[in-house]
Amino acid sequence: MAPVPFALNVPDTAIADLKARLALTRFPDSAPGAPWAFGTSVEYAKDLVGYWKDRFHWRVEEAALNAFPQFKVAMPDVDLHYLHVPGVGPNPYPLLLLHGWPGSVYEFLDIIPRLTDPARFGGDPKDAFTVVAPSLPGYGLSFKPGQKRFSLQDIAATTHALMTETLGYKTFAVQGGDWGAGTASMIGNTFPASVCGIHINLLFVPRERPDGPPSPESQKYADDLAHWLKEETGYQQIQGTKPQTLSFALTDSPAGLAAWIVEKFRSWSDCDGIPENAVSRDRMLANISLYWFTGAIGSSFWPYYARLHDTWPISPANPITVPTGYAAFPKEIVRPPRAIAAKTYTNIQRWTEMKKGGHFAAMEQPEALAAEIQAFFRPLR
Repeated sequence: MAPVPFALNVPDTAIADLKARLALTRFPDSAPGAPWAFGTSVEYAKDLVGYWKDRFHWRVEEAALNAFPQFKVAMPDVDLHYLHVPGVGPNPYPLLLLHGWPGSVYEFLDIIPRLTDPARFGGDPKDAFTVVAPSLPGYGLSFKPGQKRFSLQDIAATTHALMTETLGYKTFAVQGGDWGAGTASMIGNTFPASVCGIHINLLFVPRERPDGPPSPESQKYADDLAHWLKEETGYQQIQGTKPQTLSFALTDSPAGLAAWIVEKFRSWSDCDGIPENAVSRDRMLANISLYWFTGAIGSSFWPYYARLHDTWPISPANPITVPTGYAAFPKEIVRPPRAIAAKTYTNIQRWTEMKKGGHFAAMEQPEALAAEIQAFFRPLR
């Protein structure tokens, strides 16, 4: 079927229901110890919920999304939502731009104009991209109750089909973070003839200590990895083993949903302990609100479940050989040394140590990430 233009318009009744639920929030007590030591700070959550209820304007954020051309297209097992923003330049190149968890297309509202119209920001119009930014299958506006759950392999196949079959692009560029980086890696591995290259800001590599004598870089990675595996992967275990149970709480309680997601924004962004230092409160709540209004939080867990229960497709035994660029943001959740990354990504052509930013790079540092994407793909397109 042909794509159909789409605009988001959440019913007034749904907004009123959200505010009513927020007003009835039952908060837990604070565990003894420092705020955030055991998860989301109760005092921060109270302030965030109050702001969401009384001062956040959903219609403003909805209009910001609707300022971009959007479409839905019926594909196998999903009505896929995507932004399709034409580039402004002599020969815009198609770019598939992919978000992850707990993100959404709201990650990209500030970076898309820099990619589609670089001259507007003092850049070269020859660097312009035509950006295709889908809501990943099972996420946000690419979800409806009762639909199939999507693994990483399924997401890669669906987004590849969007670019090649629905939109007719013979070759294209791919960029992503989090599961978007995994999807980019899978597309590069499974459909190498379709891409000129992939650019990612999270590496999907085995979690292993570097071989050989320890260096300062390898020792730091080993220490960071040990901390990550011990203290920061609980969400992966519950989302990857009992996703249905967790979805009851987060689908019923907007405060619970916000607490679950905002803790990741604080832990994974370059924010010095204050999420709003990295991402504006309104944009963060727009992202959380999209999960709430679509009811998609449970299905968004599915790549974690599939990762724990299916054969993992990305490894040195099945490497990604297409040209690869990597932006190493200093506060990314895990930052493997290049020697480890090169075992899985065997054609790394650009590796840039970024000055500032974390996991939500497109939201935190849109100017810097856009410049990296342009520089990497410039000789490839």
